[in-house]
Amino acid sequence: MNKYFVVHKPFNVLSQFSTADSKKTLKEFFDVPSNVYPVGRLDYDSEGLLILTDDKKLNDYLLNPLNKHEREYWVQVEGNMSTAQIDLLQQGVEIKVNGKMYRTKRCMVKKFLNPPPVSSRNPPIRFRKSVPDCWIKIILTEGKNRQIRKMTAAVGCPTLRLIRYRIEGITLENLNPGEISTLPKQELYNLLKIKKDKLRW
Repeated sequence: MNKYFVVHKPFNVLSQFSTADSKKTLKEFFDVPSNVYPVGRLDYDSEGLLILTDDKKLNDYLLNPLNKHEREYWVQVEGNMSTAQIDLLQQGVEIKVNGKMYRTKRCMVKKFLNPPPVSSRNPPIRFRKSVPDCWIKIILTEGKNRQIRKMTAAVGCPTLRLIRYRIEGITLENLNPGEISTLPKQELYNLLKIKKDKLRW
């Protein structure tokens, strides 16, 4: 029987269970069977939601770009992002992917009126009194390498902190950095809005 876990990956942790250098890995935080692996990845310096499973069909489905699914990120950026900059992000911006220019697909971007309820980070973001910052929400249905960091930089607001908060109906709610929860297959598939016929159970 397949196993399904939802975890909150802390900052400066590799999205894998083994490493050849001194960087921290998922193994130091999550005790799961040896055949369980993350679906997709989060960058070392990003935080948030990861799904761990031994379900290869689910892994293939979620990593297939044809099967679009929403991923929501909470992003702290340098600068007080304007409406014009938000509009540019939503319409798509030019970023470099594998050495070539790529225009990002349309997405949803919204500015938080107040900072969202996020856990403290260790080490914290370097505070600079002379440089304002703000939080935005970005919802994508694609996932290029370091895409959000490249997108915010393209409109002049470098990313300071990046948290994946949601994948479809699965969220980080009540899950602190380093914490894990287990979900039954049916519930997880329902939250991901995957129908049985899509994976031929």
